[in-house]
Amino acid sequence: MPRPKKFPVRMCVGCRTRKEKRELIRVVRTPDLQLVIDPTGKKAGRGAYLCPQVECLQKAIKSKALERNLGVQVGPEILAQLEADLCERAHEQEDG
Repeated sequence: MPRPKKFPVRMCVGCRTRKEKRELIRVVRTPDLQLVIDPTGKKAGRGAYLCPQVECLQKAIKSKALERNLGVQVGPEILAQLEADLCERAHEQEDG
């Protein structure tokens, strides 16, 4: 009897719930200290995972969990970009 395929599980730094890696969005601190959203989940660098909801990003910002996990200060322009990207992704998921 074949075993069901296992998927890696990661924790959202905002709401701290465990979900399958493919359900979360990975934010990466690249080796040159830039923060980017990694849609493939394979970029080099230190990563933190967030649910695709703005509320989770806001919780991660308020508790400074994003900064702790990435090991870098997150500026307001980066936060605005992340929030816009999350909103865009949420709309894409609703439509598709």
